[in-house]
Amino acid sequence: MTILLTVLLIIVALALITVVLLQSGKSAGLSGAISGGAETLFGKQKARGLDLVLHRATVVLSVLFFVLTLTIAYFA
Repeated sequence: MTILLTVLLIIVALALITVVLLQSGKSAGLSGAISGGAETLFGKQKARGLDLVLHRATVVLSVLFFVLTLTIAYFA
């Protein structure tokens, strides 16, 4: 059981790394550094399309990673 969970954890970790690296940066260049926080705070830029899918996949994979890690720690 522990081996199966460990293999699943490795697969989820690699998928999480891939999804995070595929996401685009929120701020681009100096103009993003100046106004990037305000745009995010007031919601002027909404995530759409691929960015939204990648964001949701990141959330799901991170929760799955956390649960798998706790499960392996419990059984070990």
